[in-house]
Amino acid sequence: MESAALRTPRHKTRPVEKPLMLAGPAGKIEARLIPPVAGSRYPAVAVICHPHPLHGGNLDNKVTATLAKTMSALGVPVLRFNFRGVGASGGRFASGIGETEDLLAVIREAQRLYPQRALWLAGFSFGAYVALRASQRIAVDHLITVAPPVNLYDLSDFTPPECPWLLIQGTDDEVVPYKQVLKWATRLYPAPQTAYLDDVGHYFHGKLTTLQSVITDSITAHSAACPAAKLA
Repeated sequence: MESAALRTPRHKTRPVEKPLMLAGPAGKIEARLIPPVAGSRYPAVAVICHPHPLHGGNLDNKVTATLAKTMSALGVPVLRFNFRGVGASGGRFASGIGETEDLLAVIREAQRLYPQRALWLAGFSFGAYVALRASQRIAVDHLITVAPPVNLYDLSDFTPPECPWLLIQGTDDEVVPYKQVLKWATRLYPAPQTAYLDDVGHYFHGKLTTLQSVITDSITAHSAACPAAKLA
């Protein structure tokens, strides 16, 4: 059967990504914006979070870039950024707490630039953890977490969002153990949609196309967005 990823129209001309410097709680936030494509059927704006700043994570991480590329291929504007202390962003690493504030500042800017659009929020590894934290404080219309580090951070008090939520995890992940993610996810209610990918490690070496397809299928299946809300 043909997948939704193949059925969904692609925009052949990709918009040019624009560098931005945004105001943040710890100083300027370095960001890049991919503008929307005219005629997209998805009235949304996407914000993408990169992996751990102290382990080389930044907005150019290949999984982060793939998330941005996937969203942009659906025609929506995409904003990815560097957490505090990374690249040209001001501040210092703050163990996910300050980075959550960075993310909320970026979301505010995304909603200012594209008001009345649904919010798609995605993150990889540490970025998934920050996205999960932010989803406790703001209404998200589609949440995507790739390899959420449940073995490294306390998510025992996490309340699942009411919107569509896709959790993607490789079964051969050498950083975030698949079985720990499975155990955590099965205890949640409402439970996320899960995609456990065989023979996939933490960094998705050789599997980025698979990642794109899984995300596109999920967004296509849940194209009716949940009602959005403003920051609490």
